Amino acid sequence: MVSIAVVGANGNIGRCLVTEALARGHRVTAVVRDPDRYQGLAMEVLPGDVLEPEDVARVAAGQDALVSAVGGGRVVADAARSLVAGLRELDDAAPRLLVVGGAGSLLVGPGVRVWDDLGLPAPLRRTMHAHGEALEYLETVADLAWTVLSPAELLEPGARTGRYRTGTDHLMVGADGRSRITVADYAVALVDELENPRHLGERFTVGY
Repeated sequence: MVSIAVVGANGNIGRCLVTEALARGHRVTAVVRDPDRYQGLAMEVLPGDVLEPEDVARVAAGQDALVSAVGGGRVVADAARSLVAGLRELDDAAPRLLVVGGAGSLLVGPGVRVWDDLGLPAPLRRTMHAHGEALEYLETVADLAWTVLSPAELLEPGARTGRYRTGTDHLMVGADGRSRITVADYAVALVDELENPRHLGERFTVGY
């Protein structure tokens, strides 16, 4: 059993991560802005703002891992800097950091990334680039143990199968030509990485 704090536990991905980790017997703390509004599972619920390094340090203290499931808009890039600043306050006692990433920066061809698709809506493209900026920043961080997990292009509701394939910087595409993963199986992959680290200091991706 390891002790895990999940920031953004109220979101769809955050709730699945909490559920998956609890099912495996880990001790999970849900970190949300307003604990009174949290309706998911957890052994403990703490208030915390991912954009405040002091809050990050407080909720991360004593944990084995801190998982950031924060997403949407510019906050993704700002959160990466705040997470690092907060964990650095803990020095050698800082837990491992696992971050829910985006698919936008994944390669689909030589020098071509998912976000280069001109048909993407502008708000989605901005969020993709925010995830990309967060990843670029984390790649400069050498004093913390971090991992970013990018999903397939389509991250969708669906059953937990426990099956997935992994890659590094290229979009995962299945035999049917589609790039997809359910949120439940994405959570499986992230908790698998937490239990058996294989991608310290780098980004990896999952898909069927």
